[in-house]
Amino acid sequence: MSIAFVFPGQGAQTIGMGKALAEAYPAARAVFDEVDEALGEKLSDLIWEGDIETLTLTENAQPALMATSMAAVRSLESEGIGLDRVDFVAGHSLGEYSALAAAGAFSVADAARLLRIRGRAMQQAVPVGEGAMAAILGLDATAAADVATRAAEGEVCQIANENDPAQNVVSGHKAAVERATVLAKEAGAKRALMLPVSAPFHCALMQPAAAEMAEALEQVTLNAPKVPLVANVVASAVSDPAEIRPLLVDQVTGRVRWKTSVEWMAAEGVSEFWEIGAGKALSGMIRRIAREAGTRNIGTPEDIQAALAG
Repeated sequence: MSIAFVFPGQGAQTIGMGKALAEAYPAARAVFDEVDEALGEKLSDLIWEGDIETLTLTENAQPALMATSMAAVRSLESEGIGLDRVDFVAGHSLGEYSALAAAGAFSVADAARLLRIRGRAMQQAVPVGEGAMAAILGLDATAAADVATRAAEGEVCQIANENDPAQNVVSGHKAAVERATVLAKEAGAKRALMLPVSAPFHCALMQPAAAEMAEALEQVTLNAPKVPLVANVVASAVSDPAEIRPLLVDQVTGRVRWKTSVEWMAAEGVSEFWEIGAGKALSGMIRRIAREAGTRNIGTPEDIQAALAG
């Protein structure tokens, strides 16, 4: 059996995530302590007992989701399920940082600091209200990209996320994205809905954030991952830190090619995808992309015990 560990992106956050892991596994508790120390604040209090609006702020959600994913990784490792069982790691958007931390490319502390910077930079890149994102359901990536191109009309409108065979997300200037929802329905989309996000992620408007991340990434040690990373923007495996660093910068403005990444891993023989951390969104996408593959969620002590039982 060939396994890939996959790590969720923004939107998976919930109050209380990871708390049961921290109570059951000292290794998980240590992850949250390390993140708290790295950020100089008790992010764990917000994650476990705060309000969802504050947790959902990009600068909080990104390190919080990474912390929860890494708590699950460390809990698995303490039960004898380590990276030696895994062939690839991959993550959806910010999940790529979780994947790299899991594979030993980043320390947990560096990943937390980078994601705090990334969250703030992405939020501040575009004034509130100027950008938007919309999900297009029922069109493939080619049709959705054509819609985005026609909707642009001199503004930015491009595919941000290629999630599964019939779910794509467009991002850009608000008026252009609104035009895209109308054009998508005319093109046969089942649904086209504006998303409740605070900024237009993964499009050219994020260039200021990409520049900030390039500078931040230069300041941290990036080791070769213990297992290859299937990177969002190229949808294939990379292991060279000199290649990974610029891909993380490109990812801020570039397309999250999740569908193609899963297809690539399945073609390489991956038969089990373990979604590590909060939520189950990736598992749903994977079942629509690689129908023969199995999925497993690892977010609670019960999930870990189920994995140990096979």
